[in-house]
Amino acid sequence: MTRSAEFNEGASLVFGGSGGIGAAIATRIAQGGSDVAITYCSNRERAEQAAATIAELGVVCTIHQVDISNKDQIHGAIEEAAVRHGRLHSVVVAAGSDIKQPFLAEVTDEQWEEVIEGDLNGFFRIVKNIIPHFRTHGGGSLVHISSAGLGRTPPRDVLSVAPKAANEALVQYVAKEEGVYGIRANSVAVGVIETGIFKRLEAEGVFDAAWKEAVLANLPIKHFGQPEDIAEAAAFFASNRSKYVTGQLLFVDGGYAV
Repeated sequence: MTRSAEFNEGASLVFGGSGGIGAAIATRIAQGGSDVAITYCSNRERAEQAAATIAELGVVCTIHQVDISNKDQIHGAIEEAAVRHGRLHSVVVAAGSDIKQPFLAEVTDEQWEEVIEGDLNGFFRIVKNIIPHFRTHGGGSLVHISSAGLGRTPPRDVLSVAPKAANEALVQYVAKEEGVYGIRANSVAVGVIETGIFKRLEAEGVFDAAWKEAVLANLPIKHFGQPEDIAEAAAFFASNRSKYVTGQLLFVDGGYAV
């Protein structure tokens, strides 16, 4: 598929695009011929490696440091990426906090405030900062990487699911209010994906053999997902293949929420 057919001119800005799911999304968009900008929080070396790999696909990939709890860094990254690439045709929000797994009754004020400031307030600030750019350039696509927990409540995952539920409301408002400006907004609800936080919790023993066996028993598709599974869905929403799609929540979860 040619660049003009799949993506508009410009670049896709992928928050959290330096590793795990975000890197897979950035790579898939680059495979469609689009330039990309990826953000990282602290690991610049990993971001540079990801950018070099993506650049081998024949596109331009820039890197930008962003702590999603820092509104100035969010604003700066969007402005910098827009200057470097001329236009941002889409923004994918795949960044998030390093989520812990307590029961609701055990959540501390500090844990709650961290995810609200990062995952919710950070997403709000990304939305607020990208809308003017999209309006000025004739539209754009906002893609939110969400949680399958919105369809079926998983135990001990409130710190992930609660802020994403609020984000989903923001996605709906973008779709409702900004469509007249050519702006679309959609979400991908992610199930168990073998990367990132999953790998960390697996190594810590939180996701042990018994946990994995129990989860798989409830999945119609009897294996966990890969980052590329999410990347395909996110790239679809970022591209012109979904130019008449907005306000949708697509579950990519092996049937977890069924």
